[in-house]
Amino acid sequence: MQRAIVRIMMLIFILDLDSLPKFEKSFYKEHPDVASRSQRDVDDFRKKFEMSVQGKNIPRPVETFDEAGFPQYVLSEVKAQGFERPTAIQSQGWPMALSGRDVVGIAETGSGKTLSYCLPAIVHINAQPLLAPGDGPIVLVLAPTRELAVQIQTEITKFGKSSRIRNTCVYGGVPKGPQIRDLSRGVEVCIATPGRLIDMLEAGRTNLRRVTYLVLDEADRMLDMGFEPQIRKIISQIRPDRQTCMWSATWPKEVRQLASDFLNDYIQVNIGSMDLSANHRITQIVEVVSDFEKRDKMIKHLEKIMENRGNKCLIFTGTKRIADEITRFLRQDGWPALSIHGDKQQQERDWVLNEFKTGKSPIMVATDVASRGIDVRDITHVLNYDYPNNSEDYVHRIGRTGRAGAKGTAITFFTTDNSKQARDLVTILTEAKQQIDPRLAEMVRYSGGGGGGRGGYGRWGGRGGGRGRGGNYTASNAAPLGGNRRW
Repeated sequence: MQRAIVRIMMLIFILDLDSLPKFEKSFYKEHPDVASRSQRDVDDFRKKFEMSVQGKNIPRPVETFDEAGFPQYVLSEVKAQGFERPTAIQSQGWPMALSGRDVVGIAETGSGKTLSYCLPAIVHINAQPLLAPGDGPIVLVLAPTRELAVQIQTEITKFGKSSRIRNTCVYGGVPKGPQIRDLSRGVEVCIATPGRLIDMLEAGRTNLRRVTYLVLDEADRMLDMGFEPQIRKIISQIRPDRQTCMWSATWPKEVRQLASDFLNDYIQVNIGSMDLSANHRITQIVEVVSDFEKRDKMIKHLEKIMENRGNKCLIFTGTKRIADEITRFLRQDGWPALSIHGDKQQQERDWVLNEFKTGKSPIMVATDVASRGIDVRDITHVLNYDYPNNSEDYVHRIGRTGRAGAKGTAITFFTTDNSKQARDLVTILTEAKQQIDPRLAEMVRYSGGGGGGRGGYGRWGGRGGGRGRGGNYTASNAAPLGGNRRW
């Protein structure tokens, strides 16, 4: 029913397309150095960076920022940030996006996908007529979480300032007033989570008539979170001849269906294997434990990790309650830990993230709200206190470390309650040439574990209690540090 309504809306748009203003979306001019390379050179470059492409008339990858063909005002901003050369996804993604084609980009988290669409978006905006009073945005970026939306806004602000491009970030959990004011004044870029954007559209606070460049960032995550109906509703209000760029870390059938429904004659780039795989720069340590062993093992790992005061550890739990309990326990035991999850107010979440980024609190406990989108580039360790519900989330969780070419370590506690996930986990470990706990291999042999089941979250066997005090922050984050400081 939902898809039928969307098709009707798109048909109305198509019938009325002649009345819509024309717009430019093709800006790519191949650099002479790119044009002069042989097909063998191109193939070797793609092979070196594990790059595969699909579609018709795909532009060649670029190897330097100058070859990308960006205007000088964009190049100046890029070089001012100190980047040496494009990442693999940028090398191929920039020519594709600048060509005005619909694009699908599949690459691991931390690979530079955000700039792959942000810089072409700036070029796109500067080629369009100025906004008139009452106009909505020209570029719409949909993201699954508040944290990712804010990080995208930071990049847009940084690289769009020389062009005086205005933007706003529209997401739930905070007052609507400032977002409404931004939208009413006019913004060229709107970065939004689907639910809050629909609220704004239904209240008449903005419209999508001017959107000609649409981005779906972390499309797989948005579908995992149940946003497909909202995404379809939003896209039905955007002109069908827009340019659409879809970025994702994985390529499951649900994402493929979304691309088939809303992208026209798209071209695709994949970085790395199409099979689910982990970053090979991450050392994966999986320990088969009981629920009641987890606390003591976590402390032993933290004692070793925090011997280096420059390290940062992100601990994942299966529930918000366990995240708070662990944080309270760690703080009472003298560890500088803070927690972040969906029940905490945005102000507190921002504060926790900043404390973690700056190293003031080098241990952050999180639920899966933090497993994608949080861009802290120097996380050295990830500890999965609870195994996630599926293998995809495991890969994305551990992908918080080992970013931007660095190495990282992921420690995972695996219980018999997780045995249905054992086969998928062993496949990931084997592909990455990691050591496999014999007890984990035994689970695969004797339990018939084949994935797809939900990971079990047993009771947390730790001490706890105490309400904590202070500020507007929740009890776990306000719990006083114990007298025996551990860091």
